[in-house]
Amino acid sequence: MKKTVFLTGATGNMGRAGFRELLKKKDRFNIRILARPSKKNKKALAEYATEPAVEIIWGDLTDYEDVLKGVTGADFVLHVGGMVSPQADYYPEKTLKVNVSAAENIVKAVKAQPDADNIKVVYIGSVAQCGDRLYPVHWGAAGDPVYASRFDKYSVSKCIAEKIVADSGIRYWVSLRQSGILYPGIFRQINPVALHVPVQGVLEWATIEDSGRLLANVVEDWVPEEFWNRFYNISSGEQYRLVNYDFENRLLKPLGISSVEKVFEPQWFATKNFHGMWYTDADVLESYLHFRENLPVDEYFRRLASELPWYYSLARIVPSFIIKAVMRSLAYAKGLGTQSWIKEGDTEKINAYYGSLEEYRKIRNWEQLRPKPLEKNLEKARLAGQVAEIDRGYDTSKPIYSLTADEIRAAAAFRGGEFLGPEAEIGRKGSIFRWKCENGHEFEASLEYVLLGGGWCTECDIDRVKEQTTRKNRFISEVLYPQSRQ
Repeated sequence: MKKTVFLTGATGNMGRAGFRELLKKKDRFNIRILARPSKKNKKALAEYATEPAVEIIWGDLTDYEDVLKGVTGADFVLHVGGMVSPQADYYPEKTLKVNVSAAENIVKAVKAQPDADNIKVVYIGSVAQCGDRLYPVHWGAAGDPVYASRFDKYSVSKCIAEKIVADSGIRYWVSLRQSGILYPGIFRQINPVALHVPVQGVLEWATIEDSGRLLANVVEDWVPEEFWNRFYNISSGEQYRLVNYDFENRLLKPLGISSVEKVFEPQWFATKNFHGMWYTDADVLESYLHFRENLPVDEYFRRLASELPWYYSLARIVPSFIIKAVMRSLAYAKGLGTQSWIKEGDTEKINAYYGSLEEYRKIRNWEQLRPKPLEKNLEKARLAGQVAEIDRGYDTSKPIYSLTADEIRAAAAFRGGEFLGPEAEIGRKGSIFRWKCENGHEFEASLEYVLLGGGWCTECDIDRVKEQTTRKNRFISEVLYPQSRQ
C-alpha cells in the first residue's frame, strides 16, 4: 500500500528539490503539497495538476484548516516551508508570526489524528540557530547552545518553532538543521544582507541536490527507530567547509572578478553577529540517510557556473569600478546596509555587527580581515588545536534517559539554572520538565530539547542572549566569550 507524504514549502528551494526526488518514488508514495495560490506558484505547479500521485492543496501555512487538510491521512509530514532570508530580513515580525504559527498548526493537526502516534514529523531547522560562532569556536555540533544572533528574527522563529515540535508530545519527530544551500540561483542573491556575513566566518554548505535526496530518503522504511526524536546538522561534508572569504571569491569568479577585494571595501562587511560553523557531527545524518553525492566542491561550483544565464558572461567586460559602485549601493542601502548604520549612527547595530564604532574605525585595509588558514579536516583540526569542544555539563556518553536526577540538576546548574522536576518522569521519552534559568524565569522543556538540542529558556529574548546571560551560565559562556578559552 502506498504511503502519503505531506510536504510544505514545495515551491521553495529545498522543498522543490525534495518534491522532485519524491516524484521518482511515486510508485510507492503519494505526495501531497501545500502551496500559496499565487500566480507564480500556480504556474510552477501547473504540470503536476494531472499527476495521479500528486495532490495540491492551495492554502497557507498560517491557516490551520489548510494544514489539517494536508496532515489528515498522511504517514509523513515534511515541514520545510516558511519565510527565509532575504524576505525574512525585510519582514522580521511577519517571519516570526508565519514560522511559529506554521509549526503550531502542524503539531495541532498531527495530534488531532486518530493515528497520531504513527505519523512521522520532519522539521527543517536552521544553522541560524547556532548564533555567532567565529574562531576559535567555529566548530560545533547539535546539542551546542541554541540562540540567535542579535536582530535575527528568522533565527528566533526557527528556535521557537523547533521547540514547539520537539516538546509537542508527538511520538516520532526529528529536527534537521539546514545549512546554507548551494543552488544555481545563489549567484543572483545580491542584497545588503550579504554584507552582514563576516568574511572571516565559516559555513559548512549543503547542495540543493543533497538536500532533496535527504527529504526523499527520510521517508524510507529502512530509516531506523533510533533516528527519531533527535537533532541533526545537514551538510554535504568536509569538502563543503568554506571560509566566507573563499566563498565570496567563488561567487565572483564566474563574473571575471578574481577577488572580493576588488569590488568591496573591507569596512562594508560586518565582523561579527552572524551564524555559521563547521560540524564535528557532520557525518551522523549521512550515516542514517545516505543522501550525499560527494561531488568535489570545485567541480560543484563549476556545475553551478555552467548553469548561469548567458548574460552573466557580459560581466567580464564591465569595469570593476562599475561593479564596485553597485556593491556600494548595497552597503549604503537604508535599513539593512552596513554603512547606513554608520551614516545614521545606529549604535545598537554598530555594536552588534562590529563590536563598537571604535572597532569599526580600526578597519583600514583588507590585510586586517583576511582569514587565517583553518584546517578543514576534523581530525587534523583537533591535532592543530583548532577545535574547541563545547562541554555539555553532563556525561554525553550516557543516554539522556539513563541520567539521574542529580546529573540533570548538575546540567541545569551548568546552564546557570535549576532543574525543578518532576523526578518521577525521568527516563521517559518526551516527558516535559520544569526548569528555572539564571534570570528567574520558570519554563517547561523536555530533556531532548535541553540536552540533545542545546535549547534553554525561551522566556528570555533569544536574540539578546549576550545581554541577558552572565558567566553563571557556563554552557553558553563557552561560545559567547571564546577569548576565555584561549
